[in-house]
Amino acid sequence: MFARLKTALLAATALTVATPVLAEEVNLYSYRQPELLKPLTDAFTAETGIDVNVAYLEKGMIERLTAEGDRSPADLVLTVDISRLNAVVDAGLTQAVSSDTLTANVPDAYHDPDGHWWGLTTRARVIYASRDRVADGEVTTYEDLADPKWKGHICTRSGTHAYNVALTAAVLQHHGAEYTKQWLEGLKANLGRKPQGNDRAQVKAIWAGECDISLGNTYYMGKMLKDPEQKEWADSVRIVFPTFEDAGTHVNISGVAMVKSAPNRDNAMELMEFLTSPEAQKIYAEANTEYPIAPGVEPDALVKSWGSFTPDDVNLMELAEKRGEALRLTEEVDFDG
Repeated sequence: MFARLKTALLAATALTVATPVLAEEVNLYSYRQPELLKPLTDAFTAETGIDVNVAYLEKGMIERLTAEGDRSPADLVLTVDISRLNAVVDAGLTQAVSSDTLTANVPDAYHDPDGHWWGLTTRARVIYASRDRVADGEVTTYEDLADPKWKGHICTRSGTHAYNVALTAAVLQHHGAEYTKQWLEGLKANLGRKPQGNDRAQVKAIWAGECDISLGNTYYMGKMLKDPEQKEWADSVRIVFPTFEDAGTHVNISGVAMVKSAPNRDNAMELMEFLTSPEAQKIYAEANTEYPIAPGVEPDALVKSWGSFTPDDVNLMELAEKRGEALRLTEEVDFDG
């Protein structure tokens, strides 16, 4: 009897040793580079023991998720623009989620009422103005950018890029289609060169004397100041927080949504709640020089040094819905031509 018991125990021990322990993980498809998320994912793994696998998709996220279908390994998608985020939702690729933690950490203005997406950080779309050639107060509104006095003085990236489409959608929301088309035509007429490059390339152009003002997201100032080669570009400009006439400064978000077929749903929910927590918001804000969403979390000292602004109170969902019309008008005036 004891021999049989000993044999059974040895067999059980062998089975335990032979059976691998599956690692806890969560898989994230991201429009943002993994290195920018690493401080966050490292902190999450240290706190929970859950590994975060990040797949960087510069484009084609919707097409990939659609092709993968229910076999997709993706649990979450993270994007850096409300229109991109809403496009994933509109494609039927996400599921609604909610929790007391998410509701407490994310103000109503920065999440989908149905729970399909949740904001993580905000950024303002600002004007970078030459310190030497543009006086204080000389440009104060987005409407000013179409003023003929700036003819040949403005640089920008492609008008069809998501960041500029979102701004154009905001112009649409405030002024309607006829005005927006005229505004796009006026802005195009004021360009000092054909739209090209990214937001930082426009600041480099100001530094090089090719133009005097440009459009860009606030966090690019932080990135340039941290880059020895680009610091000189950043030092040549100052940030202007323009407003819409009788309104505020245009803001956009980075946000996260849970994939409809998420294979690691519980881990994904834990990561979502972590990303909106004050601890993670502080890390995110410092690493990427963005504005935290969680109430009570202060921006990084560098970000605060750029000054304060009043965000435009336009509903982000309404902007996302105007993306198609904004893009159509941009192409109609041949903005990039």
